[in-house]
Amino acid sequence: MDGVLQKAAVKRFISAKDSLEIQGEVIVLSDSARTAQDAASALGIEVGQIASSLVFRMPDETPLLIITSGRHRVDTERVARQLGIPQLGRADADYVKAQSGYSVGGVAPLGWLSTAIIIIDEALNDYEVIWAAAGHPHAVFPTTFTELMTTTGASPMVVGD
Repeated sequence: MDGVLQKAAVKRFISAKDSLEIQGEVIVLSDSARTAQDAASALGIEVGQIASSLVFRMPDETPLLIITSGRHRVDTERVARQLGIPQLGRADADYVKAQSGYSVGGVAPLGWLSTAIIIIDEALNDYEVIWAAAGHPHAVFPTTFTELMTTTGASPMVVGD
């Protein structure tokens, strides 16, 4: 996958990662990591170690980033209740790109173009090392629950079953 590290979105992610002093290096996978299972298979790890970045809309149109474990789906009703809102709004690919600067399938939890409300799935704390997207469907990086929570300012929450 020549050129992945030269993509503008990946460069923006690396700059954000470096400014936050995150040590994990970006790894370029030969196969796409568009799904948590794809990424886990490529890395030879449990699917639960994949920190997927899912984007929703809050009622006031503010983006909501949920960094969730690949081992389950986000229970949107549960999250909405915990946030005290009627429901989470859907975010299409254009909204995701406009708010985060990343395309769906490669949304990184750092280096966003706009400010978002960020939640991190408590299930990710079950793993010593977790992996998240680094701005491209073939780029990932290792981190920890604590490092990701601290560097993103995310609030921990139970988001799935």
